[in-house]
Amino acid sequence: MNSRFNKRIRVTQAMLHKIARIDELKGLWRGSAKLNPHVLKQLKASVIITSTGASTRIEGSRMSDAEVERLLRSLKTKAPKGRDAEEVAGCADLLGRIFDNYKTLKLTEGQVLQFHEILLHFSTKDKLEKGRYKSTDNIVIARGDKGEEIVLFRPTLPFLVKKEMDDVLVWAVNAQQKKELHPLLITANFIFEFLAIHPFHDGNGRLSRALTNLLLLQSGYAYIPYVSLEEIIENQKDEYYLALRGAQRWHKTGHEDITTWVLFLLDVLLKQAEAAQSLIESDDPEQLLSEGQIAILRLFEGDKTLSPKEVSALLKETPLPTIKQTLTRLVKLGLIKRVGLGRATRYTKL
Repeated sequence: MNSRFNKRIRVTQAMLHKIARIDELKGLWRGSAKLNPHVLKQLKASVIITSTGASTRIEGSRMSDAEVERLLRSLKTKAPKGRDAEEVAGCADLLGRIFDNYKTLKLTEGQVLQFHEILLHFSTKDKLEKGRYKSTDNIVIARGDKGEEIVLFRPTLPFLVKKEMDDVLVWAVNAQQKKELHPLLITANFIFEFLAIHPFHDGNGRLSRALTNLLLLQSGYAYIPYVSLEEIIENQKDEYYLALRGAQRWHKTGHEDITTWVLFLLDVLLKQAEAAQSLIESDDPEQLLSEGQIAILRLFEGDKTLSPKEVSALLKETPLPTIKQTLTRLVKLGLIKRVGLGRATRYTKL
């Protein structure tokens, strides 16, 4: 089994080049990161919102980042209602726990099952499935133009899930201890197998991305909580599924090859590392903004208090939805604050 996992990684020069660049930026973050602790705290809170929104939208949720933020603020006083809200609440909870406690977490079956229970904690539909491997088959299908079902992938049968999860967990832990394979290749291989097994009825995609964050943090990529991995994947969702399906077609055959998946994940991780690089170039949070976002921030100089519609009136070429998203981002970064609620919402500079 270990031999099968090792053989299907066919290391190429392109992979080695990407890994070297990612590790170069990893070292730059570790050696040069001087961000203000307050800014880091704001960034982590922002990434939990952004990553939760992106990870759940990849699986079909329709909640925007602004809606995710409002939901998470309200959780202390009321339980989430509706499928999307329940998934968002559980996903945010799991990400927060991983970001805060990754040093003490272990890659074991018990931990994976606990993660799944946390992920579906608020779900009323999945009460019997939380923290348990699937009991019936969950073939991955798509619907054609005429409504016909097309089988994209047949995951592991339920009665084989525990054995196959045990196999890949043992392989990953041994590979981490032996250090004969680069941590990024171990992560790519483990996550691929996890998705190929598809061990749960629901939550496999969201959990795979949470596990990716965990493995990267435990491998020393300390910038993970400050740049959203899930947002990058969401922006390349079509490529994500193409790379995954391209590798899954050879799963459990005599010529397994996960090159397409490894290259895709390394590309995503490189973009994440490059984004982290931009964070350490200055401890000024304004450095994180685009020109359009800076233009909106400038409107608040002189202690002005403006509503989204008033900002829209001043920047007629910028769509109102974009303005609202920018205002939410500026609040996350601690550059402005929200005053009032609902239609009376206004913003002012801190």
